[in-house]
This record gives sequence, structure tokens and C-alpha cells, in this order.
Amino acid sequence: MFPGFGTLVNAAAVIIGSALGLLLGHRLPTRTRETVTDALGLVTLLIAALSAAEVTSAALAAVVGGSAPVLIVLGALLLGGIAGSLIDIEHRLEQFGDWLRNRLSRAGSGDAERIRFIDGFVTAMLVFCVGPLTILGSLSDGLGLGPDQLLLKAALDGFASIAFAAAFGIGVMFSVVGLVLVQGTLTLVGFVIGDILPAAHLAAITACGGLVLLGLGLRLLGLKRIPVANLLPALVMAPLLVQVVAMLR
Repeated sequence: MFPGFGTLVNAAAVIIGSALGLLLGHRLPTRTRETVTDALGLVTLLIAALSAAEVTSAALAAVVGGSAPVLIVLGALLLGGIAGSLIDIEHRLEQFGDWLRNRLSRAGSGDAERIRFIDGFVTAMLVFCVGPLTILGSLSDGLGLGPDQLLLKAALDGFASIAFAAAFGIGVMFSVVGLVLVQGTLTLVGFVIGDILPAAHLAAITACGGLVLLGLGLRLLGLKRIPVANLLPALVMAPLLVQVVAMLR
């Protein structure tokens, strides 16, 4: 599979889901949507565990020592979580969504169909493009770690687009343009980084990303609403800590 494959599957899932939503309307039972969400939450936990297992990577241990990888991941999550919560990334993303929706809605005031289209477009784009799985999955795909996370996201977005299209109409389908632009850019960034970062640094990023995914899985299962976006700076802290520990050895 080539870098960007996950984004193409994700885009196709949104288009197909939107088409089904336009056809099915509100016929999909709530219990069915909840069951699907729970199943996807369990799969998210599985992918999170596989990613977090990179903390045992031989390449990482060779650079920082056998006992340091867990401490590096812990330090990255703590420092990243502190930085993310001080900035309050989660809240700022929500504010951005509200600002964008209000701004576009004002631009279409007086035209009910246009407002409905814009609401569907903006709501779907924010759900599909603003989230930790978007960032983690796209970077992992670009880094050559496989499209597994984006394939999971494709399943989530596909079912979500059914519900959104039923409520908002065809504007949801057009949100795929924003999805391709955002995820394609992040995949390209991951591809460039993959040629620069050593294997040990990539292993630390993957392990931290797995724990962030774990938080997302708990949210999908309704167990705890962890502000996972506030943990995203850990992905930057992890390779920095690896470099610091390697220099001190």
C-alpha cells in the first residue's frame, strides 16, 4: 500500500456513507448506531494496544537503554498533556468549529437550503478533519507505519456520514474535499519526517500515539471523555526526549 491509501479509503467511505444517508434518511435504528460505535471503540483499543507495544522496540531500547522507553513515553505524555491543557487545544478546536459554522451561516442567511448545505458541510468537515485520529492516522500513513488507523477512521466516518447526510443533506458529501486536503497534507508531512527521523524516534511517537488512541477508544465506548486533543503535543515531546536521553548516555 502507498502513502495516502488510507485517506482515499476514508474519502470513499464518506461518499458512500453520505449517499446511503440521503437514501435511508432516519431509518437506521439508534441501537444499531450505538452497537456499531461500541464495536469500533473496541477495535480502536486493539489498534491502540498494538501501537503502544512499540515501547518495547529494540531500536528504541538500543538508543536510550532498556529501562528508559517507558519513562520517555510517560514524560512525553505528562509534558505534552500539560502543554496541551495550558493551551487547551480541545477547547480551541471546539471554538474554531463554532466560529466557522457561525461565519458561514451568516454568509448564507436568508437562504434556507444554502444554510442547510453549509451546516452539513461544516459539521461533517469538523468531525472528520478535527480530531486526534485524523492527525495520528495521517502521520502514521505517511511515516510508512500502515493505514490501519485511517481505515478505522474510515469506518467511523462512514457510519457518521450516514447520520449526518440524513440530517443535513448533500453538504456532508462535499466535506470530503476538506478531508482530502487536511489528511493529504498531514500524510505528506509524515512522509517527509519519515525520511529524517531515526527508527527509535518513530517508535517513541508510535507508542505515545497508541496511548492517545487508547483515550479515544474510551471515549467511543462512553467510559470516560478524555480530552485527547490536549495530549497531542506528546507526539512532539517523545522524539525530543529520546534525543535528550541518547545525548546523556
